[in-house]
Amino acid sequence: MGRIFICAIYGGNEGAAGDPETIGRAANGAKEMVFLRDSIVPELRNRGFEVLAVPDSDNPRSSIDWIDKRAKPGDIALGIHADAYAHSQTKGVSTFYIAKNGERKNHAQMLLLSFSSRVPDLPSRGAKPDTVAGTGSLAFCRRLTIPSLLMEIGFQIESEDRLAIQAYWREIALGIADGLVPWSRDVQMQITSNNHTVPVHLKVNNEPSPERGIAINGNVYIPIDLADRLGVNLALNPQMRRIRYRGVVYVKAIELRDLNISIVSEIGRTYNIRSQHQFNADEFDRIMVDGHTTATHLSEFLTANHPEALEKFPNLPEIYIEEASAEGVNHDLAFAQMCLETRFLTFGSAILPEFNNFASLGDRQTEWAKFADLRLGIRAHIQQLKAYASTDLLVQECVAPRFDLVKRGIAPTMRQLNGRWSADVQYTIKISAILRRLYETAGLF
Repeated sequence: MGRIFICAIYGGNEGAAGDPETIGRAANGAKEMVFLRDSIVPELRNRGFEVLAVPDSDNPRSSIDWIDKRAKPGDIALGIHADAYAHSQTKGVSTFYIAKNGERKNHAQMLLLSFSSRVPDLPSRGAKPDTVAGTGSLAFCRRLTIPSLLMEIGFQIESEDRLAIQAYWREIALGIADGLVPWSRDVQMQITSNNHTVPVHLKVNNEPSPERGIAINGNVYIPIDLADRLGVNLALNPQMRRIRYRGVVYVKAIELRDLNISIVSEIGRTYNIRSQHQFNADEFDRIMVDGHTTATHLSEFLTANHPEALEKFPNLPEIYIEEASAEGVNHDLAFAQMCLETRFLTFGSAILPEFNNFASLGDRQTEWAKFADLRLGIRAHIQQLKAYASTDLLVQECVAPRFDLVKRGIAPTMRQLNGRWSADVQYTIKISAILRRLYETAGLF
């Protein structure tokens, strides 16, 4: 029987965000995740499973390395972490799986189904591909050589009674254990039947390829020579997963997504690897270019991520396109930035919806900027982007409070906004992740 690795994830890039509003909750979440891990382990051992508790670490990468050094075929790994943002809509549990992996999606759903049967008052937020995570990927789902899932638990416990809280977490531990049992057995059956490595057919930009790829544990790998022909400089990505199988080196196809190479599943174990898209990959993160999406694309994307998003701001997508067009700014990029800054118009505790501040703009008195209406708030956002990206004069009257405090043209690309618009070192990675999801939804990627 395969073993089960349990990892409490906190800190690092996949832990809580470095936001002063969430640091206290993140610390409490770390304690709860350790307690939860230590409650799951003996429960599984009582059911006859061999379980390894991954040692505490505030660096997810070291935990991944620890698992990889010990992992064997048939093993599985579950990472658990708390949602640091305690808004009402985040209460519940989500399970993330590596994108484009149907097997892992089924396992994530299996885990959630068993969990919900045990803990019905903590609602399921669904099985989600890791591409919807903040950075567009989750190392715990992608880097491990064995099947892995990451469970995110958003909780609100009003009781101050420590014993009551721990009793609640023990019930959660039982629910997770219930889900791990069928997942582990299903993976073991696949290993036993020797079907964990299968050949797959490939297309390249819609044309059949003479080469085949392989699927291992549901993850598609393509020959590295094919990646070279697609123009991917793999030397710049030494951490990208590579394997050697029957004399050929392969690279995990989903890892190419961050390099604007998409993978589309088709009928009959066929995968279309695309480097040609409706947008110019060289201009993907440039601020002063035309956008490619329509108002309908933007509305559908926003609603898919927050169903009530457009109730208060019904014309927001159209206004973003109009205001960006007036100043020559990429409305796709500006819209993706708005989605990140406002958490898809859910906002936070500091910036209120009535501020009409969609990009976390400050004023000159170290306060959050406030705008009289929706259009002026969007206009200020667009103008601030133009301040960083261009030396051209504004077309419309300036409403951005700090427009003239920026060194004009210092950041013509989104990547160059890092450390300028936000102190988050992954800020533009998160915008890129949202932008790619937007293009996928619109059928452009």
